[in-house]
Amino acid sequence: MTKTYLWILCLGFSLSSLAQQNSQEAYQFSLEEAIEFAVDSSYNAINARKDVLAAMKQKWETTADGLPQISANVDYQYNPVIQVTPLPGEIAGEEPGTFVPVVFQPKQNMNATAQLNQLIFDGSYIVALRAAKTFLEYSANFEQKTKLEVRKAVIDAYGNVLLMEESIEILQKNLSTAKANLNETEKTFENGLAEEEDVEQLEITVLQLENEWRNAKRNHQITKETLNFVLGIPIDIPVRLTDELDHLADTQMMEEDLLEEELQLEANIDFKIADNLVQQRELEWQLERSKALPTLSAFANYGYVSFNENFNFFSSNADWFDFSVVGLSLNIPIFSSLKRSARSQRAQIALEQAEMEKQESIEELRLETNRAKSDFQFATESYINSQRNLDLAERIEAKNEAKFKEGVASSFELRQAQQQLYSAQNEYLQAMLEVISSKAQLESILNKPLKE
Repeated sequence: MTKTYLWILCLGFSLSSLAQQNSQEAYQFSLEEAIEFAVDSSYNAINARKDVLAAMKQKWETTADGLPQISANVDYQYNPVIQVTPLPGEIAGEEPGTFVPVVFQPKQNMNATAQLNQLIFDGSYIVALRAAKTFLEYSANFEQKTKLEVRKAVIDAYGNVLLMEESIEILQKNLSTAKANLNETEKTFENGLAEEEDVEQLEITVLQLENEWRNAKRNHQITKETLNFVLGIPIDIPVRLTDELDHLADTQMMEEDLLEEELQLEANIDFKIADNLVQQRELEWQLERSKALPTLSAFANYGYVSFNENFNFFSSNADWFDFSVVGLSLNIPIFSSLKRSARSQRAQIALEQAEMEKQESIEELRLETNRAKSDFQFATESYINSQRNLDLAERIEAKNEAKFKEGVASSFELRQAQQQLYSAQNEYLQAMLEVISSKAQLESILNKPLKE
């Protein structure tokens, strides 16, 4: 029995470990899949959706203020010491000028009341309804803006991970070549066919590459954690990327038709948000003006009251007396010592500022569009040039390495050619990343829709 129990327990642990391992290996994304995942699951995207939901609740909250409001209350009062009211003594047959103490209030009383309130007219309520609708539109627009920002962040983070992977691979290859050259030169030096400076120059190169390789490994881990954070995944969960950096760069470069697209202001999300702000400020101005209008509301209540010297309100012989009130309440603002006027003028100034900010946003969007197009075009040109430069640097380095082995070139010349190659490799990687990033920036400004 004990052996069977232990066997079941071990099997349970094994299945649990296997399930945990499978869950940690479940994430693998192409760039488009990563964007789709982040738009649904990233922290910012989730909060943006909650903001829209909160705005919907706020809209109903505002609407409910103009609908019937029903409340009920029960009051119980106990009077340990009741105030005495003096009455003229003549009432009780006493001498004139004397008083008879009389108690009008019972020792205990209880009443239960239900009340209905209904707003009939309030100018600020009408404005508040429009403001709630505008705020809901703003929240929806901000959610869309958040999605565009998440897309841009995912593209940058995804590209950085691929960049570091390529950098590590190139550094590892360069380091292997440098170590092989160093070993060969050390043997040549031991045989008296090379100078000590040649060995030292190569040692400098190896040390430099080792340091850069270690730093690249650390940065690779940071970029992976950053991507996880942007995706909304715990940073310690493994994520495998299925796209290659050069493939992404070549794909993005083919979409040069973006350079011909014009900025559509009415569809731009930043323009919509700026317009929402103007609408909100205009409604705030109308709200201050509406406070000079009268308000009218109706009310009705119905209840029961009972009095007794003892607490027997729930007994069958307790007397309860009903009552009811129906009425209207009209509030007319007359004079506020120019307070309402000052608040209205302040709201009007805020409206004028919002209109100015909207115009500023329009010009800024035009400027950013031109800058983003220029950056994307420059990035594609730099990528093409970096490919050519890398080919030339590889050929130059190969020639100098052959000359060095033949004793024609010095170690200094070889190191110079190697540094030129390393620089060209880095520029090539950065150029690929810049093509991807600049294209994403241009898509965000042009408000290109997300792929569903």
